[in-house]
Amino acid sequence: MKKWIAAASTVAGLLLTLTSPLAAAEGIDDVYKSLRQAMPSLKKEDISPSPVAGIYEVSRGMSFFYATGDGRYVFSGDLVDVQSGTSITENNRKSLRLQQLAKLDDKSMITFPAKNEKYRITVFTDIDCGYCRKLHREIEDYNAKGITVQYLFYPRSGPNTPSFTKAEAVWCSADQNAAMTNAKQGANVTAEKCENPVRQQYELGQVLGVRGTPALVLPDGSMQPGYVPADRLVGILEQGA
Repeated sequence: MKKWIAAASTVAGLLLTLTSPLAAAEGIDDVYKSLRQAMPSLKKEDISPSPVAGIYEVSRGMSFFYATGDGRYVFSGDLVDVQSGTSITENNRKSLRLQQLAKLDDKSMITFPAKNEKYRITVFTDIDCGYCRKLHREIEDYNAKGITVQYLFYPRSGPNTPSFTKAEAVWCSADQNAAMTNAKQGANVTAEKCENPVRQQYELGQVLGVRGTPALVLPDGSMQPGYVPADRLVGILEQGA
């Protein structure tokens, strides 16, 4: 933690005045020309000015690093405003998560709705994950607290594995919600094969930085890893509201 704050303080100690739009655009060109030699797939739109003059943010999916204005030096880690305690980098990750999830519609998720919805969360889940099953056993508790749960599949073992096949069977079932509950209780769910979004959801989870399940994406775009009891989750959601 001390090392993290020291690094953030070093960055924050640089000149904090914003550059003009023209200078910023010229700086992006310089950074792009320098970095694309090492990263041919880099796009100019991956680069943007940071709040620190002369420092540019480069995004590669959910990974971020920072570069000097000439593109010669780069460094990784979160850019933090130590006065406000705000992680600028994490705020950008949140925005990217929300942008990606906004591309999905309700029909591409299996939803357990709250009758009196206050919050809506997206959960990357694995049929065979123990804590995913624990979360689902308490789905009525979440709903009772006003939390609607939208499920996306993230079979941790990857494609062409039993967990992946179970996810596809749940999706292809006539009653997806019942099939989800039965599968998480250990029942053998079978269904005729159909077109399904399991692979796309799995790949989306990788893009968004899912490393384990359950992975909860909250309304502000933050990611909460692991099982969280309904009461505690309400407190987290209230703080972010």
